[in-house]
Amino acid sequence: MAKIFHAHLHGDRVTKYDRLIHSTISDTAWLEISPQTPFYLLIPQDTHLLKEYNQGWKITEIMPVNSVGIVTGQDGKTIAFQKSDAELLAHEHNLSKSVVTQILYRPFDTRFIVYDSQVVTRPRGEVMRHMIAGKNLALLTSRLTKGETYQHAQVTQNIAEVICMSPKTSNNGFVFPLYTYPKTNVEKEMGMSRHPNFSQPFLKDLTDRLGYPPTPEAIFHYIYAIFHSPTYRSRYAEFLKIDFPRVPLTRNDALFCQLAAYGEELVALHLMKSAKLEQKSKLPQFVEQEGKCIVEPGHPKYEVKSRSVIINKKGDRFTHVPEAVWNFYVGGYPVCAKWLKDRKGRTLSPQDIAHYQQIVVALGETITLMAAIDQAIPGFPIE
Repeated sequence: MAKIFHAHLHGDRVTKYDRLIHSTISDTAWLEISPQTPFYLLIPQDTHLLKEYNQGWKITEIMPVNSVGIVTGQDGKTIAFQKSDAELLAHEHNLSKSVVTQILYRPFDTRFIVYDSQVVTRPRGEVMRHMIAGKNLALLTSRLTKGETYQHAQVTQNIAEVICMSPKTSNNGFVFPLYTYPKTNVEKEMGMSRHPNFSQPFLKDLTDRLGYPPTPEAIFHYIYAIFHSPTYRSRYAEFLKIDFPRVPLTRNDALFCQLAAYGEELVALHLMKSAKLEQKSKLPQFVEQEGKCIVEPGHPKYEVKSRSVIINKKGDRFTHVPEAVWNFYVGGYPVCAKWLKDRKGRTLSPQDIAHYQQIVVALGETITLMAAIDQAIPGFPIE
């Protein structure tokens, strides 16, 4: 069998040309590599944990109904901050107001969209209809994390936009609905109702391990907790770069229930429904300094000493924002900076200010829960 070797050559163009001219194959420091199925990557890869990682279930094998997020092709003509503005856009397109619905546009940034195939380039209707047909949840994650570390897990009750996970198109967000709904009126008249979006082989494996079938919500929450484990993210970082994440299962019912409980807390926080977001003692304060609450170009800026997020030259700011929260990423986005940057030139309304304050709390609580998730897991591989 042929052997495969790899070598890195770093530097600027002149340096590389000089090295290539004056070196030979025999005096190059080669590293023998063994590309692994199914990707056969022609680069060095640490594979000593690959067998362990592959024992988990790939998320696409768990939740078979899924797709990448929608592509509008013209965000400015289809997406708005306010429902009334989206309804005006619908009117301009000679469409009914009924096509206006909510969309997860960026992390913690839900907006309104004119959701109709006449104006949306790729509506992904076969999957997104399940998010509109009735009450639902969806997991969002990425197939790749090219150039980013794995922090690619979100939740939504709405349809989702394609780059809600990352500005890198290779790291697009995929939507995995918890439930699927009947498609036609005939199916509804036949008494067909929503159905959990879990494959039968996966459910059988999980049931065999635990001795009973957990509720769909418990399974969803367990998965969400696993994807937020710092150790999971770092231990399997090499493999999370190149394909959909895998979910390790446990036979320990107490561990399953504890992780599901943590996942449920995370979901409530990320949907902005947790009671913790209403605790005034946890909320950062907003201080106006004659800047009229306008997010100016070149902002926001974080001031470490005062732990403040400054939104304009006059110094309007959110205070008591922990540095760890300011630096927290969801997917490829630094949430606290991204949310404000996307409102450049806008005046923050009282509702905007309150929402941002709650984002800060939600991220702080997320950091705490992520540590608790790791503490609950005795070790990897999960038993």
